[in-house]
Amino acid sequence: MSNEVLVVGAGPVGLSMAAALCRYGVPVRIIEKAAQPSGQSRALFLWTRTLELLDRSGLGGELIAAGRKIDAVNLLAGAKRIGRIELSEVDSTHPYALMLPQAETERLITAQLEALGGRVEFGTALAGFTSGPDHVRVTLQHADGREEVVEAAYLVGCDGGGSVVRKALGLSSSGPAQQSDWLLADVTLQGFDGAPTELHSFWHEDGFFGIFPLPSGRYRVVGDLHDVHGEHPEPPTLAQVQAMMDARGPGGVTVSDPVWLSAFRIHQRNISTYRVGRVFLAGDAAHLHNPVGAQGLNMGIHDAVNLSWKLALVYRGAANAEALLESYNAERHAVADAVVNELDRAAALAMLKNPTLQFARNLFGGLFFGMEPARKALAETVSEVSHGYRHSPINGTNDRALPGPGPGERLPPRPDEPPLGSGNAPRFALFAAPGPRVDRLRRDFAALLEPELRAPISPRTIWLGRPDGYVAAAAIDEDSDQIEAYLRTYLPDSAALAAM
Repeated sequence: MSNEVLVVGAGPVGLSMAAALCRYGVPVRIIEKAAQPSGQSRALFLWTRTLELLDRSGLGGELIAAGRKIDAVNLLAGAKRIGRIELSEVDSTHPYALMLPQAETERLITAQLEALGGRVEFGTALAGFTSGPDHVRVTLQHADGREEVVEAAYLVGCDGGGSVVRKALGLSSSGPAQQSDWLLADVTLQGFDGAPTELHSFWHEDGFFGIFPLPSGRYRVVGDLHDVHGEHPEPPTLAQVQAMMDARGPGGVTVSDPVWLSAFRIHQRNISTYRVGRVFLAGDAAHLHNPVGAQGLNMGIHDAVNLSWKLALVYRGAANAEALLESYNAERHAVADAVVNELDRAAALAMLKNPTLQFARNLFGGLFFGMEPARKALAETVSEVSHGYRHSPINGTNDRALPGPGPGERLPPRPDEPPLGSGNAPRFALFAAPGPRVDRLRRDFAALLEPELRAPISPRTIWLGRPDGYVAAAAIDEDSDQIEAYLRTYLPDSAALAAM
């Protein structure tokens, strides 16, 4: 049986998946039906939690150097500001968002993949597959017409909204039923006085409108076109972009010098399952989101981070592989469900048409943003640091309600410590003071644990951090057997791990 993982699609999600697997020493092959990278800017946002996760591979610094930091989000109605979200209030080593065109994100992850010994096979399409109990049999179609049949241990579909993998599985989806067309333009703006480190989202009765600064000094403007227009939306003219700016924007702003004019269609959805046997789905192949929250690319990278360390542990001989792999679906499906519904509500709020309801929204919005706890909670939601897996089937116990994050919740990174999950193996981290119990854990599970202890989160406690930076289990130090039980129940085969 092949141990290779086949990744379909070389966008940011597929590239992140392949690079993570390469870093962990898992044989991986990544194919892309296009002949070359698109080079288009497409998705722009990398939120706080995504930057934290990408730090694990050492890529964060390069991304930040190439992008533009965003420290606030403004919500406006015309020239009047309703509210402001300060990302600097987020407890993180990255208390900001990053504006970076998707093509640049892809370029940097591709360079990392190649440095790890991987490469993208462009011009190679998935022609079909059948999944068996111990492998996936895959037919590939090469650009020269040649067909190739391979066997893979697992197949991961990261092939976007029109996913061939998803269609072959015949999966149903749930979520808001409406579709909508959107325009997008990367342009120069004259007369716009917004800070170049802030986002501006406008609430208007005609629909949503956003102005986002690009690293190049231009701006991206994006807005919805009310509903669906024909079979495929036509790219807008500059005059249409100007008309939308005049109607929904702050006033007195002129658009010019377009480098990209495009239109796209959105249908929010979350498919019924992200896993069918040895086949997985990630990113837009699994879930699509309203662009109001700019969450799609980020959610896909989170999928890749979640699945890659689990596949790596299974490859290294971890026991109870089924529980580990099934937890990917349980964890990521629940997060996507929540995000799809949150963004649907946010879009409905932004596009209220009734003047009375608009007045009430603006009034209560101003009151809401006047409360510091409410602003902070919203900043944590927007930046994605509030996402977690509190109901995950692989969570350990925390019966004593210890101070700090519980199982399945994010462990905020510390500036003086390496990110959880860094290195060339998917290891758990122990947050504890040295002592006989901790020393025994480190000895018995040396292949599963980081070699260095991390400072305790609270006195006389032991915390176990997952390779993706979430709490696995927590206990007071005299109950260290809970941590041992966690490791033995889910990942007990340390001899097999050590042999890899």
